[in-house]
Amino acid sequence: MAYTVENFATKEALKAAVAAGEVENLRTYNPSGMFPVTQDGRDVIEGPQYSKPHRWYAGVIVKGGVVVKVTG
Repeated sequence: MAYTVENFATKEALKAAVAAGEVENLRTYNPSGMFPVTQDGRDVIEGPQYSKPHRWYAGVIVKGGVVVKVTG
C-alpha cells in the first residue's frame, strides 16, 4: 500500500484529481521506505495519511509512479 504526495481526505477527492490530471499530486510513495512502491501496474492507495486514521482505500493503476486511474 502507498500514499500519494497530496493527502486526499476522501477517495472522491483522489478520483477528481486523477480526472483533472494533477500529475505532481498523484505521485506515489511509501513513507517508511521499507517497501518498494509500484511504478507501473496495480497498487492500493490509502488515506487520509498518518497520523489520522485511514478511512478509505482505493485500487489504482500506476504508470511511471503516477496514479492514472482509480479502479476501486
